[in-house]
Amino acid sequence: MKRQNGFTLIELVVVIIILGILAVTAAPKFINLQSDARQSALQGVKGAIQGANGLVFAKAALDGKEKSSTFTGTDVNIGTETAVINVKTLYGYLLATETDFSKAVDATFSLEKSPQDGTGDWIYTVTAGKVNAPGTMVIYQRGAPNDSDTCQLTYTEATSTTTPTYVIVDTGC
Repeated sequence: MKRQNGFTLIELVVVIIILGILAVTAAPKFINLQSDARQSALQGVKGAIQGANGLVFAKAALDGKEKSSTFTGTDVNIGTETAVINVKTLYGYLLATETDFSKAVDATFSLEKSPQDGTGDWIYTVTAGKVNAPGTMVIYQRGAPNDSDTCQLTYTEATSTTTPTYVIVDTGC
């Protein structure tokens, strides 16, 4: 009778277990889900701000305030008949302020230096606009890497000749 050469069932099970352990420890290195989630969240907040700005501009246009260049902003009511919600606009679009963004977008923004402190979903820094220079608001997600320069959304206010701009940098999310 010939002797059969091969692997026993126990040897095969041990090899499968070892491969499983290696896959579980190595997979997170190759599949960066947190980075993808942060990039998607930035895209989502950009879309929310763009949508809110579209609605705010429509309300401003209905009120005849879409060409208002008052640098401190012009009040536009984005609420209902029973609830008055005023936001400040410049050329019909949102000013780059936490107050106006919180009213127009269903998210909380907080001015924080450290992404680990505070309670807002999003952390921001603002550069106030000046004559001939629109204001900007840089937004990054709470819990994102501390180097927010590589995982952020920059909103720049409208000017007399341009609509607001939205620039996403997501190379370090």
